[in-house]
Amino acid sequence: MTFSFNRNVIRWIIIASSFIIISLILWNTYTFFQDFKAEERSKMKTWSVALTDIGTIKSNDEVNEVTSHVITETIISTPVIVIDNDGELSTSRNIDESLLSDSLVVKNLVVQFKSENTPIEVNMGTKSKQFIYYGNSPLLNRLKYYPLALLLIILLFAAVVYFFYRSSKIAEQNKLWTGMAKETAHQIGTPLSSLVGWAEILKTENVNPEYIIEIEKDIDRLQTITERFSKIGSAPTLKQMDIVEVTKSSYEYLKSRSSKLINFEIVLPEREITVNLNEQLFSWTIENLVKNAIDAMKGKGDLKLELTQLENKVFINISDTGKGIPKSSFTKIFEPGYTTKKRGWGLGLSLAKRIVEDYHNGKIKVLNSEIRKGTTIQIMLKQI
Repeated sequence: MTFSFNRNVIRWIIIASSFIIISLILWNTYTFFQDFKAEERSKMKTWSVALTDIGTIKSNDEVNEVTSHVITETIISTPVIVIDNDGELSTSRNIDESLLSDSLVVKNLVVQFKSENTPIEVNMGTKSKQFIYYGNSPLLNRLKYYPLALLLIILLFAAVVYFFYRSSKIAEQNKLWTGMAKETAHQIGTPLSSLVGWAEILKTENVNPEYIIEIEKDIDRLQTITERFSKIGSAPTLKQMDIVEVTKSSYEYLKSRSSKLINFEIVLPEREITVNLNEQLFSWTIENLVKNAIDAMKGKGDLKLELTQLENKVFINISDTGKGIPKSSFTKIFEPGYTTKKRGWGLGLSLAKRIVEDYHNGKIKVLNSEIRKGTTIQIMLKQI
C-alpha cells in the first residue's frame, strides 16, 4: 500500500514538474517574442524620424550621412508600406515591387500590417503627413510559431509516453490473465481426470444409463472449458469450418440450459459458409454474448441470433430486449474489468473482443442499443 502511494506521489510530482517547465519555456518564448517585437518598433520609430528629417530638408545635399544610413540600413527585413495623406503609396521596403502595382494588393497589405502592428504617423512638414504600415519580419514570424511547434513536440512526446505506458499496462494485464487462465486449466484438469474415471466405473454399476449420459455431457463440457482456458495467451489453430453449423451448435447448447422464460430465435442461411475458425474459442464468444444478453434481460425476454452474408463478409447479430447500453459505453463494455453487474470480473466481453479481433481478424461492436429496449452486438468475420 505504501509502495503504491509513493509511486503515485512520484508520478504526480513528475507531472507537476513537467507542467512547470513547459510553462516556463512557453513564457520565456512569449517574453522574448514581445521584446523582439518592441525592438522592431523602436527601429521603425527611428526610421520614421529619419523620414521626418528628409521631409523638412529642401535639398538632397543637406541629407547628412547619419540620416542616409538610417534610411538605408535600419530596416533590413521588415516589410514596410508608407501611405500619404491621399491614400497613395509613397514608398515601400522589403516587398516585391510587382505586387505593389495592384492597388487591391496594397490595401490588403495595409489591413494585414495594421492588424500586426500599430501604424506610425510621420509629420512631413507643411501640414503633410505619411503613415507607416509595417508587418512582422520573417524572423519574428518564425518566433511567433515557435511556441506552437514546441507545444506540438511536447504533446507528441506525451502521447508517445502515454501509449508506451498504456501498452506496458495492457501487456502486464495480458500476462496476468494468461497465467490465471492456464493455472485454472491446470487446476481443473486434475479432478476432471478423476471424474472421467468415476464415470467409467459407474457404467459397470447398476446405474440408470441416462444419468451416465448427462454426466458425460458435463464432463465433455468441462474438458471444453479446460481447453479454452489453456489456449489463452497462445496462438490458436484456425481451421476451415462451416460457421453456420458451429454457431447453431453453440446457440442450441445454451438454449437447452437456459430459462424457459427466454424466447430464443435463430435465423441461419440454409447453405454452408466456410471461414477460418477455432471452434472452441468462437463457441466461447457466442456463449459469452448470449449469457450477457440473458443477464441484461434478467432471465426474461426475447433473444435473437441472426447470421447473414454480404459479399465476402459474414455478420452475426445477437439481439436482446434487455436494459440497453448508453451510447457513451459502446466501446467501454469491451474493456477489461468493465461490468455493470454486482458480481463478475468484467472479462467476458473483453475476451470476446480478443478472440474475434486478435485471433480471427474480425470485428465486434455494439451495432445499436436503446435504454430499456435492448441491444444488438455484431460480429464480422471474413469468408474464405
